Amino acid sequence: MDAAKTKSLKKLEEKMSSVETDSFRYHVLESAKNFKTSWIELGRALYTVWKDKKFKEWGFSTFEIYIASEVGIRKQTGMKLLKSYYFLEKEEPQYLKSEYSDSGEAKNIPAYEAVDLLRQAKAKKNLDSQDYERIKKDIFEKGRDAGEVKKDITSLIRQRQEFEPEEAREKKKQASVRRLIGTLKALKSELEEQKLLPVSFFKEISSLVSRLEAEIS
Repeated sequence: MDAAKTKSLKKLEEKMSSVETDSFRYHVLESAKNFKTSWIELGRALYTVWKDKKFKEWGFSTFEIYIASEVGIRKQTGMKLLKSYYFLEKEEPQYLKSEYSDSGEAKNIPAYEAVDLLRQAKAKKNLDSQDYERIKKDIFEKGRDAGEVKKDITSLIRQRQEFEPEEAREKKKQASVRRLIGTLKALKSELEEQKLLPVSFFKEISSLVSRLEAEIS
């Protein structure tokens, strides 16, 4: 164990010595101490702290200050742990059940970074349900690490974009036409207000706008 980790562990143990051992606050600190081998338990504890705002009971104004000052982890790490745990609880609760944790498959419980990538993949429009199931299998059954999973997701998204060039082109067209319509309407309104052009021009602009709107409807 390096000096930084030893120092961090010592700080946690000092805090634990000043907290009642049967309290939830002690449990969170204990989970943080065992973080490397039991991130799910720490994620569960931090989610409760965040959801129930227990950090305020303990004298901290924000969750971020609490995890940095008492638990000794960075804000980014704390939020990933919290989000990864909540994602499993909501989307893949079977991996949180005690019978899974006690089974031989428990060795495949992935790092929180990999679960966080799965959470992000679930929300990506470029990926479908089959992509998601494949990524999930790679993480939970094959035990692929976060670096490999990230490369796979990036590759999948790139493939989707290559296989669907017409769809991507259509989206670009729609966005450009909408911007043009907005610009024409704004200019027409400004020019009409200041009476800088004949009425016939405004009619032509309105006609053009209508045709453009029909193009993207």
